[in-house]
Amino acid sequence: MSKLNKEKATLESVVNLYLDLNSRIEDAVVLLEMAVQEESEEDFEEAKSEVKAVTVLLEEMETKRLLGKETDPNSAYMSINSGAGGTEACDWAGMLFRMYSRYADASGYKLEVLESTEGDEAGFKSVTFLVEGPYAHGFLKNEIGVHRLVRISPFDSNARRHTSFASVFVWPEVDDSIEVDIKTEDLKIDTYRASGAGGQHVNTTDSAVRITHIPTGTVVQCQKERSQHGNRDRAMKMLKAAIYELEMKKLQAEKEEAASGKKINEWGSQIRSYVLHPYKMVKDHRTNHESGSAEKVLDGDLKGFLEAELKRVAK
Repeated sequence: MSKLNKEKATLESVVNLYLDLNSRIEDAVVLLEMAVQEESEEDFEEAKSEVKAVTVLLEEMETKRLLGKETDPNSAYMSINSGAGGTEACDWAGMLFRMYSRYADASGYKLEVLESTEGDEAGFKSVTFLVEGPYAHGFLKNEIGVHRLVRISPFDSNARRHTSFASVFVWPEVDDSIEVDIKTEDLKIDTYRASGAGGQHVNTTDSAVRITHIPTGTVVQCQKERSQHGNRDRAMKMLKAAIYELEMKKLQAEKEEAASGKKINEWGSQIRSYVLHPYKMVKDHRTNHESGSAEKVLDGDLKGFLEAELKRVAK
């Protein structure tokens, strides 16, 4: 039933977008006809406003057209890991988590933290979460890579400029209809105590679970559930999705290499810079799309960056 509900929600989002577009076009036509008949400047301005709304919806439909991969309609798992640099890097990982949280809220997605290790003073050493909703993976899948921050450090008493790095990984949530062969002997399963703010133990038992897939080196962790059994089930689901994504990327890389001989970007390649000093700008190094409103971007305004990369990949 869960799979059917997700398919229903995905289809409804497309149908509702079409119905809204159709209604807007009809309204614009009626307003334009009234403006001509009545020679009304007010009606003409309303008609122009509706045409602008139609243009926005058409762009949204065009973007949805780019989301044709099998897992694009799925929810997305995301993990953020701080780079070298201690508190600075952990704080930057926390800023990225806030950015994606704000994006999820604005997009009508639900965000659920599955595992986190907080920094000693600020932010996160690592955090893994689920962004749940139609096309979450389609929009966020290209956020994989290293994100770079340049700013005056709030943790430096001498107010010097610092550069911080954090890596982001994204993979789709997959359902039970997709078969992934994971052998028990290929798994290393560790349990540990789930920890919260300031290192306080959430519980006194080893309920949190870490699973390592030895052949690929893939590691997933979950401390969301109250029981070890619940965390293990959740972690296995995450691992299955991660292994599936690795296999899909491997096949895609082989196809692209055979077709064009192009070099495939490595997972850790730097994709975007966020500069807060000496000027303010966010620039994507793949598309050259940029924004002078760094604060808005860090507050979740990612639409332009996500769509620019979707269009680049589709070419």
